Amino acid sequence: MAKVETIVFLSLVLDLFAFTIPLPLFPRLIEWYTLREISDPNGFLSRTLRFVSAIRGLFYKPSLHSQKWDIVLLGGLMGSVFSMLQFIVSPRIGSLSDTHGRKKILLFTMIGNILSALVWIKSTTFASYMLSRVIGGLSEGNVQLAIAILSDVTTPENRSKALAHVGIAFAICFCIGPPIGAYFATKPLPASNTFGLELNVYAVPAIITLVLLSVETIFLTVALPETRGKGIKPVENKLKSNGKSTNGAAVSKTRSPEQRIEIIRSLRTLHLLFLGIFSGVEFTLTFLTFDLFDWNNKQNGMLIGSIGIISALLQGGYVRRATSKIGEGVMARRGVSSCALALVFLAILPNYVTTNPTLARRLLQLGAVCMAFTSATVVNSLTAFASLQCEEEGFDTTTGKPAKIHPQLAKGKALGEFRSSGQLGRAIGPLIACASYWTVGPTYTYAAGALAMFALSMHMRKIARK
Repeated sequence: MAKVETIVFLSLVLDLFAFTIPLPLFPRLIEWYTLREISDPNGFLSRTLRFVSAIRGLFYKPSLHSQKWDIVLLGGLMGSVFSMLQFIVSPRIGSLSDTHGRKKILLFTMIGNILSALVWIKSTTFASYMLSRVIGGLSEGNVQLAIAILSDVTTPENRSKALAHVGIAFAICFCIGPPIGAYFATKPLPASNTFGLELNVYAVPAIITLVLLSVETIFLTVALPETRGKGIKPVENKLKSNGKSTNGAAVSKTRSPEQRIEIIRSLRTLHLLFLGIFSGVEFTLTFLTFDLFDWNNKQNGMLIGSIGIISALLQGGYVRRATSKIGEGVMARRGVSSCALALVFLAILPNYVTTNPTLARRLLQLGAVCMAFTSATVVNSLTAFASLQCEEEGFDTTTGKPAKIHPQLAKGKALGEFRSSGQLGRAIGPLIACASYWTVGPTYTYAAGALAMFALSMHMRKIARK
């Protein structure tokens, strides 16, 4: 990797390592807050639980369903807050980076991430923990700005390979972050080291998160150069013998700005719909194992970690090589089809938990493998496709002045809006999936998701041909 690409990759590993640490902790964390605050009738969590119970009573008798489903719904609400805030701020972060520079805005967002971790360490109430999620949702900009930086320093011809490093960073961190978080969740901070302060039950994972984010901030300050407006000249288009381009890079140059804007709009819609479904199953997976298998943090961490390992192997061995041959659209569609298959396995699973536990676990493993393939392909491919529609920054070869860029095709703004659409999906998806799980159970929830994902795969045939 080139120097800037290496810096971006390492910063993403630090950032996503910090992001994935709390993932397996959510069910038990909410359970801890519930047991801690249930005796306070005026507390934020107690009022929320009363509202949940009242709504639940309209649909069915509580005795017929697991009381753990309330925790599932609360988890959906918690996940939606972060992503909804990302939906709001991502376009603004992207636009600010176009105006003031990638590095300056990235460092500014890191301050918010560090503050979020500090609040988590001290959050002994559900309300204070939600505050840390709000701060984090308003601040997180590393991924979208990393994509913009990589787009600045790569040609359209090699951009898909460069952006694959984002997916590899995700996969690596999903391998190590959740198991590390689960391990240190069992290692409470000794009372002698708390200086008399009351801390969160998972203060040790929170402190590790804080350290990682602090190291990342120092690293970016020292090592990352400014890349806005320093794009490199694209190389000549290389075509296959049949006259078709090996990816979308060459083809995108022949399209008018209006056509590229329309493609980006279509990709934003696909991004929203896909992540609306996928994030629902992704978020409820640890709640599914909590509900049906009564898994602990360690077991959930191993599950998420195994998905990350498989995804990393696919990213490094298959996706980077195959995308240049089949195109970003085809690769994304394959990932969507794999997710539909995963949802089929998960829909069948609950029917065998009591009658054939071994088969139920095998179905969970098959679903996890299919989800790993989806994680390795869809978002990266759609992001690379969207990036290829953006206009390249640089200088006009005739006048020597900075090249004029269509405002809707500026990388920071366009990719920020693209990421924003996905974050809207991530905001809506967990809430709908958890509410459905809470109302009709996992079988109908995942079956409906499978049908929706199959329909999306069929709809993507047109975009896969572009």
